[in-house]
Amino acid sequence: MTQKVACLFPGQGSQKVGMGKSFYDQFSLARELFQQADDVLGMHLTRVMFEGPEESLKKTLNSQLAIYVTSMAIFRVIQAQFPGFKPVVCAGHSLGEYTALTAAGWLDFSTCLELVKYRAQVMSAACEQQPGTMAALLGIDEEGVLKLVAKIGKGLWAANFNCPGQIVISGTVEAVQQAMEIAKDFGARRAMPLQVQGAFHSGLMQAAEDKLAARLNEVSLSSSSIAVVMNVTGQRATSMDEIKRNMMKQMTSSVRWQQSIKQMEDCSLFVEIGEGKVLAGLNKKIEVTAPTLSVGVMEELEVLAKELRI
Repeated sequence: MTQKVACLFPGQGSQKVGMGKSFYDQFSLARELFQQADDVLGMHLTRVMFEGPEESLKKTLNSQLAIYVTSMAIFRVIQAQFPGFKPVVCAGHSLGEYTALTAAGWLDFSTCLELVKYRAQVMSAACEQQPGTMAALLGIDEEGVLKLVAKIGKGLWAANFNCPGQIVISGTVEAVQQAMEIAKDFGARRAMPLQVQGAFHSGLMQAAEDKLAARLNEVSLSSSSIAVVMNVTGQRATSMDEIKRNMMKQMTSSVRWQQSIKQMEDCSLFVEIGEGKVLAGLNKKIEVTAPTLSVGVMEELEVLAKELRI
């Protein structure tokens, strides 16, 4: 395989009842990974994923675990179906960064599964202790959003720089509401409240970040030749120290997704692995010239095979 492939992994919000089921039914490799996840977690995650109800799957703990496991199962199937498939770089949006680190070989599946579980637990606890929310601002640029955040002051943060004209803010319910009311004065065309459990990627997640950092100190990473472009910096990280530092800061820092994608512009193919096509949509808005394929259901493996010329 001569193409330079970048693998992208989605974050929370991409969950859907039935996710990963077509791979579970078709490939023993996927079934084994789903079973391993159930065993490690001591819960029937796969039942919630495949049968719902949707309200259960939307809970932070279940959705984050389901997204991680589904993306990794599909990634493993792709590797098995297309020997020689090896990305030169990986990246994931928020939670998806953990999938990227596993796919790139910096973390093993079970260790990362436990980390994702702990991350979701401390995030849920932080959301209860410090209630907050998020909103998407459309049409605004980075300069505009930073001025808006400065204007509101305490309680508001820029959470996700997703693509040109789409930036997410996060913070207290009051601060986000105030920001939405005056967002047009700072260049926003529209402000949309997001249906989330809390103020992710904001200072309100500090307690969760502190707990996760303590857990990360106990985790051993493996060395890998595959770089990961990380949310906090929007840059490639190639050392264990650098990766761990960025993981520790991720929960209260902005997701620099647009910058991350720009870092991978030398790649000739992007493959979004997991449920949904959110990241492919962002690539279109970022005006990535290389093709982006999404692999979330069985039929999309055939499209990938044609693109890989296998």
